[in-house]
Amino acid sequence: MNPHQAPHQALGEAELKEMTRVKTENRSILEWPQEAARLPGRDEPSFGHAGGNLCLDFHGDPKRARLVVFSDGNHHMALEECVSRFLDANPEAQDVFYATTPPAPLLAALEKGVLHVGNLSISASPHIFIGPGEVLDRLVVRKLMESHLAFAESRGNVLLVRKGNPKGIGGIADFMRDGITIAISNPESETASFRVYADTLVALAEEAGLDSEALKTRLSTGGEENRVVFSAAIHHREVPELLASGIADVAMVYYHLALRFTRIFPDVFDFVPLGGTREEPKPGPAHRITRYHIGLIGDGGDWGRGFAGFMTGDEAQGIYRSHGLRSPV
Repeated sequence: MNPHQAPHQALGEAELKEMTRVKTENRSILEWPQEAARLPGRDEPSFGHAGGNLCLDFHGDPKRARLVVFSDGNHHMALEECVSRFLDANPEAQDVFYATTPPAPLLAALEKGVLHVGNLSISASPHIFIGPGEVLDRLVVRKLMESHLAFAESRGNVLLVRKGNPKGIGGIADFMRDGITIAISNPESETASFRVYADTLVALAEEAGLDSEALKTRLSTGGEENRVVFSAAIHHREVPELLASGIADVAMVYYHLALRFTRIFPDVFDFVPLGGTREEPKPGPAHRITRYHIGLIGDGGDWGRGFAGFMTGDEAQGIYRSHGLRSPV
């Protein structure tokens, strides 16, 4: 194994094929939209083949960019709009290369100076790192970052289902029903989001007087009937694919992710609120909330400090609210 290879997959190849098998002639079920914050007016070629050659969570030109951002991925839709607005106001930055994967491969890339994406190797050193506070704390301990600041947080979790809710899923009790297959983050490669979802589900089961221990076991092992499927590397892409393909029936996801999926795939997905309404979620104490922090790597280069200031300012905060997140409370 290449010593610079960032770890992506926690499961064996045969297991991954079995879990994520989609018979669509090497095409993704979902036609994901372009998500790249680019300066207008450039006529440049692009290449992509859904399912076989697709890098959805690496954005921009790492050579041309004068600002590089490594970020956890589940708020990528808000980050994309913020990067675009920042570039509009600062065209001298030329481009922003930003990655929106789980933190683990980005931490490894920061340490090794390279990240391998399939057969492509990307050598890019970040000026900004975005992620949960405990992740950035590790960068402070390693003296790669002086400090960090919370700039946004999630608004709880909901149940993502296929359009029309064919299995009639209405709440946590349906996770215990026979014949219901659950999709969830991989507990090894996406530990942070798995803990958010699993802890929330178990707490909601306890509140409802259900067998929370049985649910905990099922989420961790798949249960005797193997009715849980795990994402392999990036749940904010793979979990909706698992539902769209019919491999899974329901998934707990962040409210802002469900909002994104139903906006870009309105004929494919719907979601069930777990407190409050679709327009105004009111997560109770059982919901684990995620805070997103931002900090400079080193001195942040020419553009890092300005971008961090933009992300904590009113314009970026409004963008994050429009995508179903909120300012830290």
